[in-house]
Amino acid sequence: MNRRQRIILSLSLCTIILLILAIAGIYITEDHYAVNFTNKNSPPSFEHIFGTDFMGRDMFYRTLEGLSISMWIGILATAVSSIMAAIIGFFAGMMGKKVDAFITWIIDLLMSIPHLLLLILICIVAGRGTKGITIAIMLTHWTILARVIRAEVMVIKTSEYVRTSKRMGKSPLFITVKHILPHIMPQFIIGSILLFPHAIMHEASITFLGFGIPKEIPAIGAILSESMNYLTSGMWWLSVLPGLTLLVVVILFEVIGDNLQRLIDPTSVQE
Repeated sequence: MNRRQRIILSLSLCTIILLILAIAGIYITEDHYAVNFTNKNSPPSFEHIFGTDFMGRDMFYRTLEGLSISMWIGILATAVSSIMAAIIGFFAGMMGKKVDAFITWIIDLLMSIPHLLLLILICIVAGRGTKGITIAIMLTHWTILARVIRAEVMVIKTSEYVRTSKRMGKSPLFITVKHILPHIMPQFIIGSILLFPHAIMHEASITFLGFGIPKEIPAIGAILSESMNYLTSGMWWLSVLPGLTLLVVVILFEVIGDNLQRLIDPTSVQE
């Protein structure tokens, strides 16, 4: 098996695992982690592989549902944020110095504000809850990708083949569709994938701090926040296992982004 085949296999396995985690939560009901005080505070076992909490609820099913919630929020927020980044970055690179300077100033301003603080402020203004955290992630995660798209567009628009197209009388729409979009698409796809782990980590962080998803919903951040009250009691599984599962999801997305970049870059997949 050559390097390219190993990369494709790694991409496929990571994608399958993440799809299973995202879809699994849809089929989990409250019956799977029903309250059972006769079996509360049980450590991990064959019957409950993540143990049970102080109400006897199965932590494995709660973790799966929490991950699914975080992932779907991340998918929605990342998709919108990536599209915003592509549009804003494209206009910054194409519309001249004044537009570029204004957009660059907005990006620098947003990036100068501590990220968590900005997320919390937007969550409060947007009404907290699932809607608030989704809007907050949408409005704060586009800046880095927009910079990448802007830089790529500025290089492409000064290339010889774009200049030749202009001399031949080709329209801006033709040049955009034929030359610019195909070249920025790889950066857009990879950047979007790498935005996702940041989105779910920030969702979990804001929920953990009490500004995101309500504690009644078993999101990962809510589970970790709740488990802090019992960490000193020796019930390590309430925080460690959900936290490790979240970390695995983040690492899987980082692996997908890294391997996809190697796959797209011809110089990195030579045997």
